[in-house]
Amino acid sequence: MFKDLNKIMRQAQELQRNLQKAQEELANLQVTGEVSGGAVKITMTGKYEVVEVKIDPNLRDPDSLDMLEELVQAALKDALMKIKEATEEKMGDLKGFGVDFPGMF
Repeated sequence: MFKDLNKIMRQAQELQRNLQKAQEELANLQVTGEVSGGAVKITMTGKYEVVEVKIDPNLRDPDSLDMLEELVQAALKDALMKIKEATEEKMGDLKGFGVDFPGMF
């Protein structure tokens, strides 16, 4: 009985270390979402903070404002999807411990 309890405690500690490591890696992650061959690029951290927005100078024409807004939205969506995929990959490794993280995948 105590052997099983000790084994469970060791597994819980290992899971906690792995979860903390994955969270740190995701916090340091940076991804860039881009559209139209890089005409609009948005760089975000794994904490969903926008750190940079780059827009091709040719798109800064007032006549192109509607298109520019759509491109920014698409680049942001691309960056968010990349963070989601990285999170799923990192946290998916922890599923081997028999733990599920509802809402994270």
